[in-house]
Amino acid sequence: MKTFEIDIKGLKRVLPIVAVAEDLKIASFDILGDTELVTYLAPLLAEKLPEIDYIVTAEAKGIPLIHEISKVLKMDKYIVARKSIKPYMQNPLIKKVTSITTQKEQTLCLDGKDADLLHGKRVAIIDDVISTGESVRALEELLEGAGANVTAKAALLAEGSAAERKDIIFLEELPLF
Repeated sequence: MKTFEIDIKGLKRVLPIVAVAEDLKIASFDILGDTELVTYLAPLLAEKLPEIDYIVTAEAKGIPLIHEISKVLKMDKYIVARKSIKPYMQNPLIKKVTSITTQKEQTLCLDGKDADLLHGKRVAIIDDVISTGESVRALEELLEGAGANVTAKAALLAEGSAAERKDIIFLEELPLF
């Protein structure tokens, strides 16, 4: 299996290169279970954020990252947009999205009580990797529907042409293959 070595602010990882389409391969970056990576990089990303009231991510890989960032920023709460409607949700806001890694339509759901909490607040969208930007765009539309003011979009890595974007914050570039 081919691999790609990345150095993210002094922390190295060897990533497997996997096909996500006939003519597209990515270096698969998975932060789930990598405590060292999350605790090392979360403060570095947190220091690049503007002043915010809340951080939001999509379920699932961004969860450990925003958990650690919320600790660094001394926040009592973070918000997760779920990938399905849960029975406990009250008046959820819903958005459909297709990302490079899922390759099929997914649902993002924001609980109505979280939407109420975010109304009028400064919010940062945090993800592990921004590639096509579809997940971030869907989250942004979901949050704007809740009346939140999205003041930052950030990730540990910007993949492919996302690294050229001026509207996102990231620590390192990740090439496409």
